[in-house]
Amino acid sequence: MRQLFFVFLSLSILSFYTCDDGDVITVDFDFDESFQICGTDGLVFYKTKNSPSESLSIRISELDSIGDLLVVDTINNTFEADFSLSTTNVFNYRTYSNATLPTSGLFCSNVPLSSIKITKDIESTSGNVHIKTVLTEDDNDGIPAELEDINGNGDLTDDDTDGDKIPNYLDEDDDGDNVLTKDENPDPNGDGDLSDALDTDGDGIPNYRDTDDDGDGVLTRDEENESIDQNPANDISLVGPNYLNPAVATKVDATKFREHTIHQTYVVTLTVSNFDLQIISLDVFEFGVLNDSALSTSRKRTPPFN
Repeated sequence: MRQLFFVFLSLSILSFYTCDDGDVITVDFDFDESFQICGTDGLVFYKTKNSPSESLSIRISELDSIGDLLVVDTINNTFEADFSLSTTNVFNYRTYSNATLPTSGLFCSNVPLSSIKITKDIESTSGNVHIKTVLTEDDNDGIPAELEDINGNGDLTDDDTDGDKIPNYLDEDDDGDNVLTKDENPDPNGDGDLSDALDTDGDGIPNYRDTDDDGDGVLTRDEENESIDQNPANDISLVGPNYLNPAVATKVDATKFREHTIHQTYVVTLTVSNFDLQIISLDVFEFGVLNDSALSTSRKRTPPFN
């Protein structure tokens, strides 16, 4: 979604600046919602566009890397910080004679690109910048997080089916049987209705919450008599995995849980307020949402065996 601003500067509009002769100037800020960053000694937040070629950029000298934006508090999974625009923290609007702008190297390059021709460079050294980061974590197990609120109290952190200290919405293996929840068909037709989840032994407990999927009296996690690697799905003696075959009830006691992957997504937004770029002065400008591959990551955790 693009942010579109048509600013008409004239004597009749007091919130914007005008030319001395009273002419009407039209400025078209038609930029994508997303922005990028670069830099190691001060971060530059920027966005560019073509037709015509323009850029918006903000340098924050107090920040050194994207990692500074991803240090969220452990209570709300958020990071928030405010910075003042100044001679070292500058908000720039630039226009170029180039028909198109490069996808990289326009900012933060040790050697400026000789092919870039700036026709206008307007800056604001007054105003405020607010940066907010929100971290969302999920197990990507095929069950929406809101459906993992088993007790229905609205708190996802207190639902832990297998008691491994990892709440269900972050737990790749909700029942602790060493078979990933997503591999136990919790939602076969993908319609968000878990009432048709696979229940191999027909005991009314879906496989993804059943510690003995085939009902043979041997816990699923203990049906590793072919290879002991915390993965019962690859132990096959007759037809299909042993943990789904009630005709195979060989028990090999499990000794540990498999490693879990918790997927993390960061959303970083930036807002500029009370700035003055000469051609435009606004109380609030939503600069956009950061687009960077570093915002999608994961962490590993192996729960203590119980």
